[in-house]
This record gives sequence, C-alpha cells and structure tokens, in this order.
Amino acid sequence: MRPPLKETIPMKLAVTKEALLEGLQRIQNVVSSRATLPVLSNALLEATESGLRLTTTDLEVAVRCTVEAKVERVGATTLPARRLAAIVRELPNSEIIIEVDAKNAATIRCGASFFKIFGLAQEEFPAFPTFQDARTITLKQSELRDGLRKTSYAISSDETRYVLNGILFSLAENKLTLVATDGRRLALFDSDVEFPASQERDFILPTKAVTEIQRLLSDTGDVVIASTENLVSFELNGAQLSSKLVEGNYPNYRQVVPGEAKERVTLEREAFLNCVRRVSILSSEKTSSVRLTFTRNNLDITANTPEIGEAKESMAITYRGKDMAIAFNPEFVMDPLRNLTNDEVYLELIDEMSPGVLKIQTPFLYVIMPMRVSV
Repeated sequence: MRPPLKETIPMKLAVTKEALLEGLQRIQNVVSSRATLPVLSNALLEATESGLRLTTTDLEVAVRCTVEAKVERVGATTLPARRLAAIVRELPNSEIIIEVDAKNAATIRCGASFFKIFGLAQEEFPAFPTFQDARTITLKQSELRDGLRKTSYAISSDETRYVLNGILFSLAENKLTLVATDGRRLALFDSDVEFPASQERDFILPTKAVTEIQRLLSDTGDVVIASTENLVSFELNGAQLSSKLVEGNYPNYRQVVPGEAKERVTLEREAFLNCVRRVSILSSEKTSSVRLTFTRNNLDITANTPEIGEAKESMAITYRGKDMAIAFNPEFVMDPLRNLTNDEVYLELIDEMSPGVLKIQTPFLYVIMPMRVSV
C-alpha cells in the first residue's frame, strides 16, 4: 500500500478543461466496470509541485500520466474515474478548480458549475509497479504502432488457451518480432532494433495492455520498454503503462509458416478487400467461407449458401499457374487487408489444402488456414 501523507492537508489546484479531459481519456479505459475493489473504480489524483498526476489500475494493467496544473496545495485522493470524466466533459471551456478536504470529498468548480463527489483515501489505492534493474530498449513509437496494428487482430479470444491471449514480443539478434495467433491464422511483424545481447528476451503482452498501449502511441517520438520477469512498462508522451505478463511459453510459431510457395499472386489490396467484403454478405454464419478460384489471369471470389443464395465477384489478375480453388474464412482474409496500407499484397499458395500466406514488401507475413468446403 502507498504510504500515507505526513499530514492530511486538503489539496487544491486549477487546471484547464482540455488538459484534464485529455489526461482522463488516456487513463480511464483501464478501469473495469466490474471492479473487485471499490477503489479500483477510482482514479488516483496526486497534486504535486510538477503538476497533477492521474493513475488507474485493474491490478493487471496500470496507466498514469501527468497534466499541467497550477497546484496551490499538494495532496492526493482517489475519485470515481468515469464519473469524473463525465463531469469534466460537460463543463464549459474554462479553468477548473478542484479542492479536496481531509475526508476525500472533492468540490469541482468551473464557471457557474459546481459539483461535489466523494472519493476514497489514496492509501487504499495499489502502488504503481517499480522497474529497477529492468531490461530496457527504446523504439520509435511509429514502428511499434505499425507492428501492433498489423498483428493485434489475430490475438486469440479463447481463454482456455491463455498463452495466445496476447502478443509475443521477441527481442533477439537486433530484431523485434511481434506475433499473434489464434490457431487458425497467424500475423508476424519484424522490425530492426539495435540493443545489446543482454537485453534479449521473449514476453507475452496481454490483450488489454495491447489495446491500451495502442491508445497511447503516436506517430512521433520514442517509447521506452522496460521489462522484468513478470512485468513490462511502456513510457511515452508523458505517460507510463505497466502490465503483468502472460505466463507460459508461446508456441513455436516458425513451424506454422509453410514452405516454399508454388504460386505467388499479386493483388490490389483495396479491390480485393472490397470484393471479399461484398461476397461475404452471402456466406453462411455456420461455415463462413469464401472460395477463391484462380484461372488464367482471373480470380473468382464466390460464396454459396444453399438456404440463402450465392454471390460472385471477378478480378482481373496476372496469373499463369495451374487452375486452383481454395476457401478461407472471409473475416480472416479481410482483417489484414483492413490493417495494411500497401497498394499491393502478395498471396502465396502451395495447394488447395495448405495454408495461404499473405505478404507485403516490408517484413510482415500472415498465415491463414484453408477451410474444407464441398464443391
């Protein structure tokens, strides 16, 4: 537990609506709607000489940031996070005065608006993890953001396979590899990063932390990643997110990647995505598949559901291989296409029953298992 303040001096500060709302929006999503302890529904507010620090946690993931504020009296309390954010969102664009008494009752004044809400003592709030002697690397935020966007959709939601409920971060040989799989498809992203061999390690970042760090990442600046045996921290843009790691060993993802392809087809990403999306409207929820039929310089994308109907789209492509038909789950086809920005993608195939591999020019690949469907 956090040590108590030396004396219960009421805290008081002034902050702009814009700064406070931005800070609350960065931290409030960690708060669980089914908190096991009342204090976990609250945000910790710490008024210090350097500003107002805001913290939330659900005991698995914790996030904090500091916003600029004029602090008249330092102090700390915890207030209901979502209710506080709702109040601030509705206030006029003016200076907000927050004053907290010794019993953790907070008054909020802004223009003609007045609110009083009751909080809990800061001593009840869990302490933020420390990361002394942690392994540390620095990445460009844009690189990590890009990698998470290209892989996170493939995370498994099956709680019985808990080691797949997150993204594998593999740091080895001056390379960061991000991997996500649910057993039916796998997304892999590689990025060159310089770091000493002593910092090499693998860890699995859980789904909730993946979601939260994606909210915090921007396209400029660096992110410092510090990891210990069972914790990881991301420090960026004046904020810090810490998370427990998923315990266990990630499966050998290299075994999933098929051998040399027999056919490599270049596809216009957006046109392919639109065709699959339209055809998938008539794919059955039960079997949920679309069939890709490759013939000379042509691709037919079809869905046939006896009780509903059928749909077909044709695309002109460059293809001179043997005629081939393969079926995939349409959502699994569309997920990477939505999250890539390249004009062209490459689909590599071995035969009708082997996994397909989607690639782009940069180090990324996506393995998708075919579906057995009757002709």
